[in-house]
Amino acid sequence: MTGMRLDSRLGTSIAIDVCAACGVFWFDEFESLQLSPASTLTLFQVIGDGATSPRPAPPGVLRCPRCAARLLVTHDAQRQTTFEYWRCDSGHGRLISFYNFLREKDFIRPLAPHQLRELRENLQTVRCSSCGAPIDLAKTSSCAHCGTALSLLDMHQAARLIDDLKRAAEPRPVDPDLPLDLARAARESETAGAFGDDEEWWKQAASAGLVEAGLGALSRLMKKP
Repeated sequence: MTGMRLDSRLGTSIAIDVCAACGVFWFDEFESLQLSPASTLTLFQVIGDGATSPRPAPPGVLRCPRCAARLLVTHDAQRQTTFEYWRCDSGHGRLISFYNFLREKDFIRPLAPHQLRELRENLQTVRCSSCGAPIDLAKTSSCAHCGTALSLLDMHQAARLIDDLKRAAEPRPVDPDLPLDLARAARESETAGAFGDDEEWWKQAASAGLVEAGLGALSRLMKKP
């Protein structure tokens, strides 16, 4: 894993570990709750940069990088959104996948009925954003392998994060048009034709997953000249 040092909400710095190849973060105890808006945005970009890269299946047993004890799968909820992670029973920290990190931070929401209809009109299968298994859209709207329902990146929440970053007056430059771009994308996601004519989005949705396609679109917005 690769170490990263990020800012906390309290003005101090925290160190986390990232494995981009496996798509996971390691947080020491309570570190995830201490992330500043800018740090959350940084991790958001890390996830987006590798959103479409293939990942290996996780091992059957996950161990704590501090004490090597077996990590325990744990189910939790945030704002009525469920997510899971693997925790050290000795309190050293927890391992969480990119997908579940986005769920914990309330960036994922289920598809609206009109969005599901549009998907079925344009695609036969999509990849599950949780486990990577194919989902046959003609038969179901959830993954037969892990049970995860089809969901999207919530562009409204992404826009709020950008606004938080601007209000926090972080020293890094922020494109003044970016919140407007995100707000427009959020409005479009609530109407018919939600996915628009973005050819790259459709390619990524079919090959990598709906959440990954949204991350790719957001990453392109954030990097626009």
